Amino acid sequence: MTLKTDLRSKLATRQTRLGTETAFETLAKARALERQGRHIIHLEIGEPDFDTPVHIRQAAKDALDNGFTHYGPSAGQMELRVAIARHQSARQGYEIAPERVIVTPGGKPVMFFLMMALIESGDEAIYPNPGFPIYESMIQYMGGTAVPVPLKEEFDFSLDVEELRGLVTSRTKLLVVNSPNNPCGSIIPKDDLRKIAEIASEHDLVVLSDEIYKDMYYGGEHDSITQFPDMIDRTVILDGFSKSYAMTGWRLGYGIFPEWLVEPVSRLMTNSVSCTSVFSQMAAISALEGPQESVGTMMREFTARRDLIVEGLNSLPGVTCRTPKGAFYAFPSIAGTGLSSREFADRALNEAGVALLSGTAFGKHGNGYIRISFANSRENLNEGIERLRKMLAGS
Repeated sequence: MTLKTDLRSKLATRQTRLGTETAFETLAKARALERQGRHIIHLEIGEPDFDTPVHIRQAAKDALDNGFTHYGPSAGQMELRVAIARHQSARQGYEIAPERVIVTPGGKPVMFFLMMALIESGDEAIYPNPGFPIYESMIQYMGGTAVPVPLKEEFDFSLDVEELRGLVTSRTKLLVVNSPNNPCGSIIPKDDLRKIAEIASEHDLVVLSDEIYKDMYYGGEHDSITQFPDMIDRTVILDGFSKSYAMTGWRLGYGIFPEWLVEPVSRLMTNSVSCTSVFSQMAAISALEGPQESVGTMMREFTARRDLIVEGLNSLPGVTCRTPKGAFYAFPSIAGTGLSSREFADRALNEAGVALLSGTAFGKHGNGYIRISFANSRENLNEGIERLRKMLAGS
């Protein structure tokens, strides 16, 4: 039977506003090349290449054997919410009630549900650019205007507070901050965080503080914007287990919400995914309350890899790279190569067999840069650098 119309015309117009995460597209292309027999160095995907610690895996098996295979509360298992509240209270330095914690299947639903609950046509939301691409995608999908605040290399890829101040209007409803930052590996200095908090308070803004990389610092400790006056009741902290505990495939995130947002976001959970995997939640308690040596071991290895990749990138003709202060990404400038970000990424994959991301995958202000995840072995990082060197030599 032949259809009279192209059924794609039935799609809601809002679908045209929905972006994507290029890392997964590049991963798919790289896998296709591997099926053709090519050897690919994977520097594109943002996940630790370590196994989930044994005690967490064992806790998941125990939870299955103990019957945690049924529906749970939409906001999450109270046992885990209590563990998260205890963990975060110790980290943040103030008391967090477990009732303010909502457990989600990954970190993205925290930003998705927050923006769904807040943003409508006419609203503006300010977000970091270069930044995690889903910020811009979801703001626009909800009908809002996504307003980028540039992260500039001369500010060490942090934002200019005065430039941020100038972007706030009477229509601004939400401000997104991310420190440590994906893709730049940068952090927001504490004094700048204080000034950002003052701007949010002065203009009555809601803040999404993406703290998923809070355990990944190369010196220094994490500072949350919620430490400053008037911020607890206007800030949502996004966090999870994917990065700190190498649990990306478990899809376990959580948000710490102001009291006034807990019920609306819990209702969105009920209407969408019902609840997060219950046995996984029970295992996550072990992540927070069990041995923490794996986090330190992982960061010591990431430190060595960071130093290796930065030195290697700076040795390439036309490439310069600042040393990241957090996360596990390098964000080198490739302006001196004469290639655009897209050209560099395409040639790296197709000619050199190195999968990495164009800086423009993280917004327009990423032009002239690429993102490299150094969550790969030192051997592969060295091999990747040499492949890029040969590629550039043949340009």
